[in-house]
Amino acid sequence: AIALGGAAILGYVATRPKAGPVAVDPNLPPAKAEGYLIGKEDAPVKIIEFADFECPDCGQWAMLTEPDVRARLINTGLASIRFYDFPLPMHKNTWAASNAAACANDQGKFWAMHDQLFYAQDLWNGEATSNPGKKMKAFAKELGLDEAKFETCFDSQVLYPRIKANQGEAERLGVDQTPTFIIGGQRYPGNVPYDQLKKAVDAELAKMPKVDSARKGAK
Repeated sequence: AIALGGAAILGYVATRPKAGPVAVDPNLPPAKAEGYLIGKEDAPVKIIEFADFECPDCGQWAMLTEPDVRARLINTGLASIRFYDFPLPMHKNTWAASNAAACANDQGKFWAMHDQLFYAQDLWNGEATSNPGKKMKAFAKELGLDEAKFETCFDSQVLYPRIKANQGEAERLGVDQTPTFIIGGQRYPGNVPYDQLKKAVDAELAKMPKVDSARKGAK
């Protein structure tokens, strides 16, 4: 099933047409780039991820690699991930997706929406629908969010400054593709496999002799 899913994604990447840009208000007020954390705030290794919800490689990483990262590195306390959405101009529905994730975050369900967006990427991307808001509101209902609060948040675009700030952080750090990961000051662009990411985490852990030995050795 995983192999078939990967093949389907690769086929989609090869055949999908280019989408047009989405209009974003250039006068949005500033906000602080904070991203979205999964894992312990004080985890010894901090992984920074920059991703676009409509990016096929980001979706592939989220579906095929991230489950191992969460199980072996995040849940064991070895690392945390701070996700920054980096909406790219060629993806016309990506701002709607980031908006949905931000509004879900206000109800404590960013990561549930994150997973839903990536796993159902083919249902809402720019080639699938011209009305992404309808899909996002359906996802909110499926996730058990307060629908009225979500719709008010989503339609008002009140959290666009948060998205714009996260986008700006990617630009500040010179990130030019999605996904991109930063671990210990080193940048790892592209769909990084688990073994490579684990090697980078191990290299950081090796610099920390006081890390509890019981938290080492995720394989």
